[in-house]
Amino acid sequence: MERLKIQNNSVTLVDQVEDKLLSYFREKDLRKGDAIPNEMELTVSLGVSRSVVREALSRLKMMGIVETRTRRGMILSEPSLLGGMKRVVDPRILSEDTLFDILGFRIVLEIGICSEIFRKITPADIDSLEEIVNVGIMYENNEYAPFSEFAFHAKLYKITGNKTIAEFQNIIHPVMTFVKDKFQEFLAPINIQLKEEGRIVTHQDLLQYLKDGDEDGYRKALEEHFEVYRIFVNRKNEYNAAMKNGKDND
Repeated sequence: MERLKIQNNSVTLVDQVEDKLLSYFREKDLRKGDAIPNEMELTVSLGVSRSVVREALSRLKMMGIVETRTRRGMILSEPSLLGGMKRVVDPRILSEDTLFDILGFRIVLEIGICSEIFRKITPADIDSLEEIVNVGIMYENNEYAPFSEFAFHAKLYKITGNKTIAEFQNIIHPVMTFVKDKFQEFLAPINIQLKEEGRIVTHQDLLQYLKDGDEDGYRKALEEHFEVYRIFVNRKNEYNAAMKNGKDND
């Protein structure tokens, strides 16, 4: 194995080794299942300690890029596209702006897959959704128990047949639950307002559009279903801007 030059700069050695390894895989056009040099070979080639190489490889293993096979040593594997995201998306350490961005992305994504859902949905899927709705727990003003909310929307994602989309739902579910709990005092009045205006769209309503094969009606209803979050984010941004302006004027 040729020598891979490491630079002396502010980036840690482990970071540099990780980058060098990824570049090496690309340059050698290695594919899934191909063997990679062992720790000792990498240590000699990179001119760093074995502990540094081991830590860099540990990162790649954590990302699912490298795995160890019995009698084969280390090989390249196919990583989960959202595996890294799953490890870092902890709503407790995310800023409000990031939480709102994830919330907005989830809404846009779910509305965006409407056509795919109608193209692929089967009678069995309808039956599954109906069962989820029937056993679901709905509180007042379009508030659902976390499990009921997750089960219904996770099924919609699954219908697309896109594993990455389904995996995304699993990742952001804790974020959605966190947002609902953290901002309940803001969300509750909005839901009450929507109920008074007759704009509440339930899972049962969405299911009926799916049964009727009414894609346009479903898309509009889904947008209304998420309206509470749109109003919430707009009001929260206006509130934060007003608070910032107030401080600037002090």
